[in-house]
Amino acid sequence: MSSAVLSSKQHTVVESPYGPLTLVATDGVLSGLYMTGQRHRPAEESFGERVAPAEEPFPEVVRQLAAYFAGELTEFTVPVRLEGTDFQRGVWAQLRRIPYGQTWSYGRLAAELGKPNASRAVGLANGKNPVGIIVPCHRVIGASGSMTGYGGGIERKVRLLEFESAGAGR
Repeated sequence: MSSAVLSSKQHTVVESPYGPLTLVATDGVLSGLYMTGQRHRPAEESFGERVAPAEEPFPEVVRQLAAYFAGELTEFTVPVRLEGTDFQRGVWAQLRRIPYGQTWSYGRLAAELGKPNASRAVGLANGKNPVGIIVPCHRVIGASGSMTGYGGGIERKVRLLEFESAGAGR
């Protein structure tokens, strides 16, 4: 018999200006925020039981997302559980340092990690971010300012950046 501890997972789906968002919680902590058609989106069966957005642990996540989309919130404070390698978790922690309405290049993100030659690896880790929007992987762009890869699609990335840019001046 395996001695592995099984995690409890639940999910819900909420509407957003960017289409439906699937929120996944592991042991009561947000561990996934996925868009429709997102690259690297896990299989639906792995999300656990579907519950209403008003059921724990989702109300605070839903409230903060609504405030963000209303232009009233620029920094999320909900706890997240980011499951990945040490390197991936390091990249995702740096993403949370990128200020609202601003962008960093993959090169800058790599330099902030202390690995200035790891732009490509940073890009791969960025693309596997399991908690989009809240961990703002959309704020990372190419060195020339180009809108390179985004798991949720380039169109959504551009829209999110335009939305934040317009709100950053408030």
